[in-house]
Amino acid sequence: MENTLKNRKFIGLIVLLIIVGGVIVFEEQRRFSDEEEVVEEIEEEEIEEPKLQIIDQDSNRRALAVMINNHPRTIPHHAGIQDAFIVYEIIVEGSFTRLMALYREQATPRIGSLRSARHYFLDYALEHDAVFIHFGGSPQSYTDIRSLGVNNLDFMSRSAFFRDNSLNVALEHRAYSRMELIYEELTKMNMRLTSDNQYLNYQIEPVVLTGENVFNADQIEIVYSRSNRVGYQYHDGVYYRFYNGNKHSDAVSKEQYNFKNLLIKEVRNYLMGSGGRQELDTVGSGKGYFLTDGKAKPITWTKESRSSKTVYRYESGEEVAFNDGNTMINVVPVNTTVNITGEVNDNEEENEV
Repeated sequence: MENTLKNRKFIGLIVLLIIVGGVIVFEEQRRFSDEEEVVEEIEEEEIEEPKLQIIDQDSNRRALAVMINNHPRTIPHHAGIQDAFIVYEIIVEGSFTRLMALYREQATPRIGSLRSARHYFLDYALEHDAVFIHFGGSPQSYTDIRSLGVNNLDFMSRSAFFRDNSLNVALEHRAYSRMELIYEELTKMNMRLTSDNQYLNYQIEPVVLTGENVFNADQIEIVYSRSNRVGYQYHDGVYYRFYNGNKHSDAVSKEQYNFKNLLIKEVRNYLMGSGGRQELDTVGSGKGYFLTDGKAKPITWTKESRSSKTVYRYESGEEVAFNDGNTMINVVPVNTTVNITGEVNDNEEENEV
């Protein structure tokens, strides 16, 4: 009887040890499992793919194409241009140029000064599916806005702007707006504010220009006219902008405007009627240069219709890839004087075009 009791106690002890051991093993397995899950979560976070910085690829917000005054009296008062992801500069009458700045996710508090439309700017707003924003316009631009069905906001009939009467400039040079006002007005107009447009051929990885036609491009001068010379100087990865030899800076931030990419494209231009108004062959094909990171390379461009996207290619036929950053597109008449020079490194010859 006593041996039976001892056997029972021994068996009970064995069972207890088995149970305790099982619990310990189970807890260890659960701990290791939890640790593996944490490691997997960390690994998932670490392998998240990089994204473009210049535009939000996860957003379908529609771009806004804003006409910016570029009269010499207004240049010291420019505001908000650095926030644009693409800027076009094109000639107008009077030997001047005008800017069209494209915005997307920015909340820019001051943009301007605002200016009137010219019909050939519409071609570039349309190819980006942008809402065209302007303060008045030429007769031809109004005709084309109607015939082409361009979504637009005209400050001549809408009050989403303000005048800075502290500026010592003519009344037409004092009009500004801000993104908050513009979006409020577009919402009242029930304007479509989404788009799947792809804009330029941006690359996340750095774009390095190579090939036999590549040359150094540290100093750029574009002579639109004797009184209108635009310059760029490459420094610290971007091109700083100058106007008639002076820094072109923002009146609010005081920072000099700069661009990651420059594109210079030649188009044919003609006088249209009286007053010096221009007609440009924006549809068709032509030549130009693409510049980024202190290098330049000849390109060609083609555009099949006023609303189709302009395709930029190298002479080899390869499509131009743009670095992740803002882009200035200078549209120049054929035979415009364009000087591109670069610093000479060891084993390199000086270049100038």
